[in-house]
Amino acid sequence: MPVTIRDVAREAKVSVATVSRALSAPHQVNEATRRRVLAVAAEFGYRPSPAARSLITGKTGNIGLIVPDLGNPFFTGVLKNVQSRARQSGYGVFVGDSDEDPAVEEELVASMAKQVDGVLLCSPGIKDGQITALAAKTPLVLLNRKVRGISAALMDSAGGMRQSIEHLAALGHRRCAFLSGPRNSWSNRSRTTALRGAAARTGMEIVTLGPFPPRYSGGTQAADLALAEQVTAIIAYNDIMALGALARLRERDIDVPGELSLTSFDDLVFAAVSAPPLTTVAMPVDAAGRIAVELLLARLADPSAPVVHQELPTQLIVRQTTAPPAR
Repeated sequence: MPVTIRDVAREAKVSVATVSRALSAPHQVNEATRRRVLAVAAEFGYRPSPAARSLITGKTGNIGLIVPDLGNPFFTGVLKNVQSRARQSGYGVFVGDSDEDPAVEEELVASMAKQVDGVLLCSPGIKDGQITALAAKTPLVLLNRKVRGISAALMDSAGGMRQSIEHLAALGHRRCAFLSGPRNSWSNRSRTTALRGAAARTGMEIVTLGPFPPRYSGGTQAADLALAEQVTAIIAYNDIMALGALARLRERDIDVPGELSLTSFDDLVFAAVSAPPLTTVAMPVDAAGRIAVELLLARLADPSAPVVHQELPTQLIVRQTTAPPAR
C-alpha cells in the first residue's frame, strides 16, 4: 500500500498538520521537528499527492495554454515548447483550443482559471479590454499579442513583412497581393501596417485580399482572387494558406515561381519539403514559448513584477517559390 501522510506523522510522532507544515511551510516548524519529519518521509519514500499539495499551498502546480487552432502545426509547436519549459519548473500544462472563436476563447480563460495557477493566451482574437478584464481575475501572459499592462512574448511580424517586401522588390516585382488572415489578429494588423510602409518605400503596389481563414482552404480560395488581380507575387498570411494557394495554382497550371512568386510566414516543417520549397518568414516559436512560460512564472512568484514585452526577431528564409517576374 502507498505511504500516506498519516504513516509519516505516526512514525515521526507528530500530528498530520505538523507534517504538512514541515513539507510545505518549513519556517513554521522548529528545525529539529522539520529534520525528523523529512528523514521519515525520505525513508518511507513519501511524496505529497498533487491534490494534497494544492490543499496545503493553494497552488495547483499547473498552468493553462489557450490557442486558436491546434490543427495548425504552428500552435502545436507553441504547445510543445511551452510544455517543455513548464515541465522544467515542475508545472503541468492544461490546453484549450478556441477554434478561432473569440467568445470560446474568453470562456476558456474563465473556466481554466479555476484549475490552474496562471494562463498563457496565445494569439487571442478578443479585444484589449476583455483581455485586461481577464488579467484582473487570473495571472495572465500573452504570446504574440501586445496589450498595455500585460507581459507578453512577441514575434516581430512587422519586421518579417518588411523583409518579404524588400526581397520581392529586389527581384523586380511591382504589384503584389497580400492574402490577409483573421480580422481580429494582432499579427495580421502588424503585418498589414508594415506592408503599407514597406510598399511605399519600395514603390510596390499592394492588393490586399481577404480576410481569409488561416487554413489550407483559405489559401485555395484566395489564389483565384489573386490571379484575377494580375499580380506577379503573393504574400500569404501563413504557411498553411500558402500551401493551399500553391496547390490551387498548380491545378491552374500556373508555374511557381516562373509565372508567380509566393511567400508566407511561420516556416513550418512543410515549408521546406513542399514542391517547390516555400520562401517564408521564420517565426521564433521555440524561444517565444519558453519566454512566455518564464514571464508567467515570474508573475506567479511576484505579482508586482514589472510588465515585460519581449519581442523576438524574425528572418526571411529564401527558398524556391520566389524569382524575378516573368517578362
